[in-house]
Amino acid sequence: MRQTRNLQLSREVLFSGEVAEVVPYHIMYDKPYCLSALTLYTSHEYEQLALGSQRVHQLYRKTLRFVQQHLPEPYLIHQLGLHPLLAALATEQIDWDGITRLDWIISPNGDMKCIENNTDTPSGIPEVAYLEGKLLQYAPDLRPASAQMDECIREMFLSAVYDYRQRGLGGILYMTSYDWHDEDRMNTLYLLEQCKRAGIDAVYVPLEQLRIVPGDGLFYEQQKIELLYRLYPLEYLVEDREEDSGRTVGEDLLHLVADGKLGLINPVQHMITQSKGFLATLWSLYERNDQMAEQIGFTLFTEEECQWIERYMLPTYFTPEPFILADIPYVSKGFFGREGQGTKLIQQPQLQGEPVAETVDRSPSPQEQAITETQMPSAGASDSDPTDRAEDEAAAAIAAYYEHQLQIYQQLQPMEPVCAQTVEGDFDGYLLTGAFVIGGQFAGLLPRIGGKVTDNLACYCAAAILP
Repeated sequence: MRQTRNLQLSREVLFSGEVAEVVPYHIMYDKPYCLSALTLYTSHEYEQLALGSQRVHQLYRKTLRFVQQHLPEPYLIHQLGLHPLLAALATEQIDWDGITRLDWIISPNGDMKCIENNTDTPSGIPEVAYLEGKLLQYAPDLRPASAQMDECIREMFLSAVYDYRQRGLGGILYMTSYDWHDEDRMNTLYLLEQCKRAGIDAVYVPLEQLRIVPGDGLFYEQQKIELLYRLYPLEYLVEDREEDSGRTVGEDLLHLVADGKLGLINPVQHMITQSKGFLATLWSLYERNDQMAEQIGFTLFTEEECQWIERYMLPTYFTPEPFILADIPYVSKGFFGREGQGTKLIQQPQLQGEPVAETVDRSPSPQEQAITETQMPSAGASDSDPTDRAEDEAAAAIAAYYEHQLQIYQQLQPMEPVCAQTVEGDFDGYLLTGAFVIGGQFAGLLPRIGGKVTDNLACYCAAAILP
C-alpha cells in the first residue's frame, strides 16, 4: 500500500489565509478535496515518473506529427471523433508545447503505466505549483515534487506568445474560464500571475463576457482579442450556440482561428492527442511498426521507442475483441470522457454469463453543466419536486452525452490502494498520479485518491519525495 504522511494539523491551520484565497476549492461538494496529508514517493519512483513522462510525451509528439502529415481528415473525424471543423484546424503544426497532464497508475508490483493524457484543458495547477510547497513547510525532511512547475509555465507561455507574434497576432493575452466556477477561475488566475511574472501583458475575462463578431474578431467590451488562453474544452466549444438566436458561436470563433485572426492556448492540434482514439492509433502504429517501411517508406518508431511503448503504455484498441478472446479485464472509455465520466471497468466472466461493468457516479463539471443548457429536454408537468426533476434531467443529459461517444478499449491496469490518514479521519481509495508536462518539460505531480475510476470527487493528496 502507498505510504502517506499525516500532517497532524487541522484544516483551519493548513487552508486559511493566502492558501484559501489561491485554492478556495480545497473543499468541494461539501467534502474535503485537498487533504491534510502527503503522498510519499521514493526518489527512484519520482525519477522514473519524470523520465517516463518525458518519454511518453515524446511518443505523443512523434505520433501527432505522423497523424497530421500522413492520415486524412476523415480519419480524424471518424477514428478520433473530431468535429470536422476541429479536424481541419488540428492538422496545422504548432512547434511549441502547451500544458498537458499524463495520468499514471503505479500497480501494487511497481509497474508504471500511462493510461491517458489530458492535452486540451488540464487543471489541478494551483494545487501542484503552489499548495504542495505550502504543505511541505510542515514536513521539512521531505523534498517537493513540483518546484520547477512555475518556471515551466512561464517558459511555455513565452514560447506561445512569441510564436503567435511571429504569425502577426499580438496585443494583450486574454485568459478566460467560467467566472462562477472557483476551480476553473483560480486555475486560470494562477496561470495569469505566472504570465505577468514572465513579463507578458495578460488579463482575465470571464468566458460569459466574450463577444464574437463573425468574420471580424473576438471582443471583450470594445477590445479586440488576438491571443486567448481558454480553460474550456474545444469539443464543447465547437457545439456552442447562442441561446436566443441559435447561432453557432463556437464555430464562429474557430473560423477566426482558421482565418489567422485568433491564436489559442492550448492550440487546436492538442485535440488530436486529447481524443482517446489517439491511444488506439498509437498502439496500432506500434503493432505495425515493422511493416511501415514496406508500406510507406519509413519506420515510425525506433527500437528504443518501441521499448518505451511496451514499458509505459497499455494495449488499446477500437474494439474489445482482443481482450474478450484472451479473457483479459479491460476498460472502455469515451473518446472525450472527462473526470471518469463515460468510463467502465469490464471484468471478464469466469463462468457463463455477461461481463460485469463498473461505472462511476459523480457530480457534473461546469462544462458538463453547460451541456445541459443546450441538450437537456424541457421540463414538463410533473408532481415531483421541480429541483429534483431538473437535477435528474441534467444528469440524464450528461450521461447520454458520454454514453453516445465513440469508445476505445484498454487493458485494465491494477491500481495501488492507499489510505491517507488525517486529523479528520481516514481517506481510503486508489492512487492515480498525474504528471504535468508543460512546454515539453516534466513539471510536477498531481496525486489523487479516488475509486477504481478516478472522478471529480477524488481527493488531492500532495506529492512529496522521500530523502
